[in-house]
Amino acid sequence: MQIEDLNKKEKETDFPLYLYHHGKNERIYELFGAHKAECNGETGYVFRVWAPHARSVSVVGDFNQWRVGAHEMHRMADNESFELFIPGLKEYDLYKYCITAQDGRQLMKADPVGFHTETPPATASKLYDLEGHVWQDGEYFQKLRHTDRFSTPMNIYEVNLLSWKRHEDGNFYSYLDLARELVPYVKEMGYTHVEFMPITEFPYEGSWGYQVTGYFAVTSRMGTPKDFMTLVDAFHQTGIGVILDWVPAHFPKDAHGLYEFDGQPLYESSQWDRMEHKSWGTRRFDYGRNEVLSFLISGACFFFDKFHVDGLRVDAVASMLYLDYDKRPGEWVPNIYGENKNLEAIAFLRKLNEAVFLRFPYALMIAEESTAWGLVTKPGSVGGLGFNYKWNMGWMNDMLSYLCLNPFFRMNNHNKLTFSMMYAFSENYVLPISHDEVVYGKGSLINKMPGEYEEKFAGVRCFLGYMMAHPGKKLNFMGYEFGQFKEWDYHEGLEFFLRDQYELHGKLSEYVKELNNFYKNTPAFYEIEDSWDGFEWLAPDDADRNIVSFIRRDRAGNEVIMIASFSGADAPDYLLGVNKRGKYRVVFYSDEEKYGGNGKPRKRVYTAVKKPSHGKQYSIPVPMNKFSCMYLVREPDPVKPEEKGAGQGAKKTAAKKTVSAKSASQSGKNSAKKAK
Repeated sequence: MQIEDLNKKEKETDFPLYLYHHGKNERIYELFGAHKAECNGETGYVFRVWAPHARSVSVVGDFNQWRVGAHEMHRMADNESFELFIPGLKEYDLYKYCITAQDGRQLMKADPVGFHTETPPATASKLYDLEGHVWQDGEYFQKLRHTDRFSTPMNIYEVNLLSWKRHEDGNFYSYLDLARELVPYVKEMGYTHVEFMPITEFPYEGSWGYQVTGYFAVTSRMGTPKDFMTLVDAFHQTGIGVILDWVPAHFPKDAHGLYEFDGQPLYESSQWDRMEHKSWGTRRFDYGRNEVLSFLISGACFFFDKFHVDGLRVDAVASMLYLDYDKRPGEWVPNIYGENKNLEAIAFLRKLNEAVFLRFPYALMIAEESTAWGLVTKPGSVGGLGFNYKWNMGWMNDMLSYLCLNPFFRMNNHNKLTFSMMYAFSENYVLPISHDEVVYGKGSLINKMPGEYEEKFAGVRCFLGYMMAHPGKKLNFMGYEFGQFKEWDYHEGLEFFLRDQYELHGKLSEYVKELNNFYKNTPAFYEIEDSWDGFEWLAPDDADRNIVSFIRRDRAGNEVIMIASFSGADAPDYLLGVNKRGKYRVVFYSDEEKYGGNGKPRKRVYTAVKKPSHGKQYSIPVPMNKFSCMYLVREPDPVKPEEKGAGQGAKKTAAKKTVSAKSASQSGKNSAKKAK
């Protein structure tokens, strides 16, 4: 590269570098990394990397036989970053940065802003041009931009892409394989969104993707970045949203990654008490460093911008917020106010959400925050963190501990069914039954249920029916939908043969499909989730029978009653207290034969009688089978003959008024013409 060309490049990068060092560059992927370019009529790639403590940096790869110093980089205007144009390189060429540290060590590092990588366990970056995919999701986003996310259904299918299905030889499905099979499956089953466990490049499969070395590269185990674009595009073309699990809390200490990138702490904090997550064996990001803020915020925006994702589920937020997270006394230093709050991390999260929503107002930013930290889903201007959703970990823990109990002991733990409504409207919640709940001996969802084989299936159906009616968006981890007994194992695919070869597994799958579609088509279950306007208890305290019931309402005032029996015994004489007399139709029932239940009761319409129950003036005699859930809707009152006549008379009167109004309007127009 000639001197005048280098000067021109430096001038073009001055302002992006300025923003980068002030924590305000949300597009560092346009500045750093390796980009296809032309210089003096030659095509090649320009490389840029930030390494302020380095003595020198050179680009090494197949193209120079990995010889250190063959392509030494030049310092940029900030004197902290390095740049070099190399002609003649082609897509998929391998490269790394050889960083000579102040102490003389030579460190071989993958590109922190690389777009593609070798397939692990190999660790080099690959040259890759992200441009060229022709997106077909314009109609999807046009509709999305005019949608109120808070009053629409959100039922998320959480997937580990490496282990949803495997080929017979054990190889991973590719992104294109998943576009052909996963997309129609999710659509058929009635989900509204998918959430992928981390797909940013990671070296160790046992981390499930949560120890990231490539924050701007989707894992090459399943294909190229454009293959992943094809997968996202395919979901959008069927109306399914895509959420990614994203990990800004920590990174691993692999030699080729961000770990002490230029020979000393750079992306990680240099403070002794904030440097590591000891129990995870990873490094914590330095949220007080502007360049790290630009890196992380750009990493989030990158996936919205280049891969058209709908949202991010931000992992391990609690570990970022607390200085004493997973630490004992003496292992942490309080902040300037003597508190355990990480002020820099709080500021980062607010800045992150503000930046994402400014550029992508339709985005979903979901916090996996496991404590009682307040205002997680409120704006930073009022002291919040700025997310628009938070996982309801309290509800999850209460429900799973309740479900694991023998029904005989559930009466003494009834508050676990109802306590969530004490705080249900304090945040915008997602109800998660995630991958974390079906590993390490915790048991799969169906194996958490007490009782015999058939009772376990009934327990799952009852719980899911309750969950779909409870305020909050929904998330369930793959495999639950057909009752996989085995815990999730990242080494292998799900046991789909169960659904195809065993009757109750197949019927559970059909139940989940129909329940998902009922939820999606019932506004009462999702339109009002931020106030008591959409919820009313009917029987919150029927602990002796392990039965709970409530009403959900939509904005038009339509109501659906949910009644669930978590008891191990039938209640043939159960009286459900209701507000109004009339007929109530069963619109969904978990214990139907087609779902694997016993089919009783067969009655479809129940009449409320004037008999008090649960503090209500009227009640419905509804026999409740053990481990069953039922939805009921009150039928409109019949119109009396005289009311029909009155209605017709009113229509005629209204028609006459309309004619008179039109005549008056025309008369007014004629008068106006004469006046002119």
